[in-house]
Amino acid sequence: MVRRTVLDFTPLRISRDFRLLWFGELVSHTGRHIALVALPFQVFDLTGSPLAVGVIGLVQFVPLVLFSLVGGAVADAVDRRRLLIVSQAGSMAASLLLVGGALMDRPPLWFLYLAAALSSASSAFDAPARSAAIPNLVPRDRLSSAIALNQVLFQVNDVAGPAIGGLIIARFGLAWAYAIDAVTFLAAIAALLAMRPMPPDREGTRPPVLTAVREGFAYLKGRRVLVSTFLVDLDAMIFGMPRALFPVLAREAFGVGPAGLGLLYAAPGAGALVGALLTGWVRHVRHQGRAVLWAVTVWGLAIIGFGLSTDAFLLALGFLAVAGAADVISAIFRSTILQSSVPDSLRGRLSSIHIMVVVGGPRLGDLEAGVVAQLTSPVFSVISGGVACVAGVGILALAVPQFRRYHAGEPA
Repeated sequence: MVRRTVLDFTPLRISRDFRLLWFGELVSHTGRHIALVALPFQVFDLTGSPLAVGVIGLVQFVPLVLFSLVGGAVADAVDRRRLLIVSQAGSMAASLLLVGGALMDRPPLWFLYLAAALSSASSAFDAPARSAAIPNLVPRDRLSSAIALNQVLFQVNDVAGPAIGGLIIARFGLAWAYAIDAVTFLAAIAALLAMRPMPPDREGTRPPVLTAVREGFAYLKGRRVLVSTFLVDLDAMIFGMPRALFPVLAREAFGVGPAGLGLLYAAPGAGALVGALLTGWVRHVRHQGRAVLWAVTVWGLAIIGFGLSTDAFLLALGFLAVAGAADVISAIFRSTILQSSVPDSLRGRLSSIHIMVVVGGPRLGDLEAGVVAQLTSPVFSVISGGVACVAGVGILALAVPQFRRYHAGEPA
């Protein structure tokens, strides 16, 4: 029973290349999350402007969306290992630029934004190639376990990385934080160099990049199960993502100050980490579409519970943790459906569309939550968003019965 519950480490044990890819990413992702704290801290220290800090998200979002589609097409056309090496080198170059900026007395703001944009553009090429490579590194029946291991990697860094970054900045300064980030990419590059090449699945003439991108979107036509994996995530993130309201709720509803605000941001990640560590059972689930629908329903209900708990801070944190655990389960099954049903020659492009949804949804959710809160109240915005999320799941289940009936191993 315990073996079916706890995280399945089999992919790390049986696949040398997956093991190298995973540990290299673990090291570099830790460094990336250290810089995630350092850059906003530096921009606010320079400007004293929350808006200037917010612009960091914009300059990172735009290249990520623009280049992820191109990155997916490139990932299907070249050796993915080589593309990963180049993208990791690009991210390291961005970190070295930030080291230089930290050594200046007052670096120009555009210089910091440029480094942030370069890092984001490099990630746009890295993420589709990394995601598309995994199904070729592990057996099909262990794919969901491999994706769960990646989720553990992300969630550990979501919780630990910023805390480590804050300590490094306080004790050693910004330059050290950026330098450690840069050095961690060397570990990822070394791991990639030790892996076998990952050439493209098909040989011969490659279509132009724009044609390749169109092929990726054309593949989705008529494939309602795959499209539903995108729609259900957009439903959860647009309506049920209240993170933009955390600052006002921390001050006006909970009265907890900056320390409590940090706990609000950390709670979903902590819940997701626990949820990911207890995913030994996911590879035994066959009705994966139904599992996604249930997970997103739990997410929406937990967000409603969070909105109703504004007089009980610890209870509210508990609901956010439950939401995070549900979200990681949804992510595992959605990724498994995508990666197991798409041919390798298109996997990079479809992964890039998936990444666009995952990145864009929460930012649209920030906008939705802020607009509704402005028109009504923050608490109403949270609760109504959770209700809309649950309603959206019901509508999708009725509108696309193929999704709720989807069974692992069937064509999606």
